[in-house]
Amino acid sequence: MKVLPIGDDALLVEMSSGEEARALHTELLRRRAEGALSVREIVPAARTVLLDGLTDPARLATELTTSEVPPAPPRARETVELPVRYDGPDLADVAAHWGVSPEEVARIHADTEFTVAFCGFAPGFGYLTGLPQRYDVPRRATPRTSVPAGAVALAGPYTGVYPRSSPGGWQLIGSTDTVLWDHTRVPAALLSPGTRVRFVPSGSS
Repeated sequence: MKVLPIGDDALLVEMSSGEEARALHTELLRRRAEGALSVREIVPAARTVLLDGLTDPARLATELTTSEVPPAPPRARETVELPVRYDGPDLADVAAHWGVSPEEVARIHADTEFTVAFCGFAPGFGYLTGLPQRYDVPRRATPRTSVPAGAVALAGPYTGVYPRSSPGGWQLIGSTDTVLWDHTRVPAALLSPGTRVRFVPSGSS
């Protein structure tokens, strides 16, 4: 664990793995809920946790580096199912990278249970883990200037769904009509860290 001060009232805690970051995030949420931690925001990322709005960051930094973080408990959240058409323009390229057919890419992806590791990039965008490391794919050499909302994409070890149209360099393998971010909904984001996700084939692929 490495704790870095950010400004006057924030800390960035670096962990050695995503699972350790998830465990720390879970523990910090527990402490805040019990009133043992006063903090405005707790934001997880791939291998870091940002704490913003601390009253005594130096004291907490010392406490974190001298205490043991318990493993995160098993996730018990309901699974979110996202209907998907495996019709993405990069499906054939991903199939070639994996050494399988496009139909097999769809089967492997749909048979995987994903977990939202963290959120970022755009409101409602979750970084989903679950595929074995052998299915990691590189980002596109040339990013697209516009990726449509609902695009299901792969990059590195992650799967993501674009909540709105935006530039992007991920490999597009499918599309969904599910709304990932709706400011009139509570909560606005369909996906949050810890949410389990399954993609359900729908329509033509």
